[in-house]
Amino acid sequence: MNILVCDDDKEIVEAIDIYLQNEGYSIFKAYNGIEALDVMKERDIHLIIIDIMMPKMDGLRATMKIREKENIPVIMLSAKTEDTDKIMGLQIGADDYITKPFNPLELIARVNSQLRRYTALGGMEINNNLMRTGGLVIDDDSKKVTVDGKEVKLTPIQYKILALLLKNVGKVFSIQQIYEQVWGETAYNPKNTVAVHIRKIREQIEINAREPKYLKVVWGIGYKVEEIR
Repeated sequence: MNILVCDDDKEIVEAIDIYLQNEGYSIFKAYNGIEALDVMKERDIHLIIIDIMMPKMDGLRATMKIREKENIPVIMLSAKTEDTDKIMGLQIGADDYITKPFNPLELIARVNSQLRRYTALGGMEINNNLMRTGGLVIDDDSKKVTVDGKEVKLTPIQYKILALLLKNVGKVFSIQQIYEQVWGETAYNPKNTVAVHIRKIREQIEINAREPKYLKVVWGIGYKVEEIR
């Protein structure tokens, strides 16, 4: 599930990122209300954690904009002195608020609670077989691959290679590991075979196959799919 964290204090954003990534969530970041709305346009977000006081566009105005189109859970962050703003936030559509400084365990509990409630009310169908990094998405149920919303066609072997790497995003696989896991047999000099398929995958998913954004070579070791947030 994807969570958008928005606060002009980058240290708070990074801390929340660590806490929630450890719980298995994918985190997207913004540092003011305008950036948050931009992320909402580009990503499938399931919950928002947003600070009240921010430059350019504060959390209250951003929440009002979000509520015009979305019904996902919104948790507001606020300082102890902002009681009036907290009440206003709840009135305009926030689902909960957390006072800074907050306990990480309380934050996690509130996030889990809001997502359970949202799911139980039918607001979200969870697809545990959806894999994503940046604009690259694989739906392992339908075997569909999209890049920035546009479907790309891969052969079954190419799909298996990409799915292996994306399922383990950021992890480097040697050529031998890729061959043995995808082909299901012992690898004997598989370098050229794997390299040809990697090149074909890049031609489909990369804007510039010579300067790949997603499918990277780690020289002397193997290949990985880059983690992009």
